[in-house]
This record gives sequence, C-alpha cells and structure tokens, in this order.
Amino acid sequence: MNRIRFAGCAAASVVLAACSKDTVAPASDLAVTMASAFSATPAGFSQLTSSYSTTGLEGPFMPSFEHGRDHGGPGRGPGFGLGFMGGGLDGPFMGDGLRPFHVNSANCAFSAAAGVTCADTTHDGLIVTRVSKYTASDGTVQQKIDSTTNTVATTLTVSGTATRRDGDVSVVSEASTQSVTGLAKGSTQRTVNGVSRGSENTTGTSPQGAFTSMRITGDTVTGLVIPVTTTTNSRPYPTAGRVSRGMTATVTITGQAATTSSRAEVITYDGSATAKVVITQNGTTQNCTLPLPHGHLTCS
Repeated sequence: MNRIRFAGCAAASVVLAACSKDTVAPASDLAVTMASAFSATPAGFSQLTSSYSTTGLEGPFMPSFEHGRDHGGPGRGPGFGLGFMGGGLDGPFMGDGLRPFHVNSANCAFSAAAGVTCADTTHDGLIVTRVSKYTASDGTVQQKIDSTTNTVATTLTVSGTATRRDGDVSVVSEASTQSVTGLAKGSTQRTVNGVSRGSENTTGTSPQGAFTSMRITGDTVTGLVIPVTTTTNSRPYPTAGRVSRGMTATVTITGQAATTSSRAEVITYDGSATAKVVITQNGTTQNCTLPLPHGHLTCS
C-alpha cells in the first residue's frame, strides 16, 4: 500500500490536507455539516490501531446537502457541538487500560523475520492485513505472547471498495503502525507510540447532481504512558504523552467549486487527573479539559 502523504499543520502534528486554510465558502446550497463529516471514522478504520473509538461508528461519508449555514459552527457546546470526533476517544486513552493483543483469525503465518502475518476480508469486502511482531526483553521474536513478551509492534493495512445501499461507492486506503513496550512481567507502565492514516474517496449522486468527496483521517500517538492496573488503580489513565488527531472532508458537486472542512484535536497528558485538549475547526480554536478517567469534555 502506498503511504498517504500529508501536509504539515501548525495546530497539530497530525497533518491534514488543506488544514492551513479556513473552510471554503459553501458552493451554492451545499453545506457540509460538521456532524456528518467528523462524527464517524471512514469505513474500515476500526480495523487499525488508533485513538479513534472502535465502537462501530464508522462508514463511508455521505455529505449532508442542505440549505443555509454549516450547523457545526462555534457556540454549539463542547468541541464545537461534537465532543471528540470519529466516534469519540478510544478506551485506553480515557482510563480503560490497553486492549488485548489477541488476533481472532485463522489466516495467520509466522516467520522469525516478520512475526505473525494475518490476512482477512471484512463483511463489506475490505481486505485487512495485520503484521504483529512480539519481542521478548532480550530481543527474541516470539510466535505468540507470553509473560516474557516486552514489546508488541503492529502494522495494519486496510484497502478495498465499500458500497452504500444508495449506490454511492467509496474507495478506501488506510494504514497504521503501533509499538507498545513495557509489557514484560514486573513492568509498572506501558508506553505507546503509533501513527494511523487513511483516505476515503466517494462518488455518488445528490439532489444537486453527481458529487465526489474525499475524507482524510489520521492520528499520531507520541510517548503515551499508561500505568499497569493494580488493586488500587483499576482504571489507569495515561499519565504522559500526546495524541494529535485530524480529519478533512472535501466535497465537489459537478459544475460547482469544492467545499472543504477541517478539524484537528490535540490531547496532552501531564500526570494530573485532567487532560488538556485543543480543538481547531476551520481555523477557529477552542481550549478544553477532559477529567480522567471517563470525564466529560468541557470547552471555553
């Protein structure tokens, strides 16, 4: 899979196409609502390792063709009326600890060089390839996880075509890498680093005519430290690290100018029970806080 290239954005290390621009004025009667653009991740994104929630809130983006102004503007509550985008912030980033590394697949093969490689097809026809490398503290590559495993490095790719019931077609190309260290017995904390990137290109029809849309989604997790669960700390939340997330959506109706909307979220953990969150949507920024674990986002 070709790597998806992103341009840099000062608001976050997650980089977004066109993130240095404010939203282009809606073309004709088209308004790309923030909720429809950012409320869920692209089809297949839950197969990746990322900070986005894996609760099933994903699917091909269907633009909202409406008269009037963008309903996702400032003044509509925490996070510009959305909270966290992409279905929310995933459990490990809120205080649920790390997810199991078990892979439920019969289509796997092991090699000492690559690790465990699995290839599967999802129910909607997307092809998922997962390469997991389990390493002991002495550097030995393992066929499966045991008490001596200290590091799990995972690379995932998702590709294919998803078709909606209305006939709109989305071509998906996604990838992620993640490294988790400090897993060996006796460790008191885990450290997570990772990157996810994905593009979803959709063609379809609307009341205003044929349209194309592109949604680009990604995140970067840097130095995230999660303590080990103990009898006195059953819901360990991150105590250090940074998560940068971003999405852009661009919609073009035949014969009209393109409309683009972008959003970036940066979550910083500083060892306290409150994470700092900065959200930038179409050039406007909100400063927010997130009580841990599982508090509610509050923005000023």
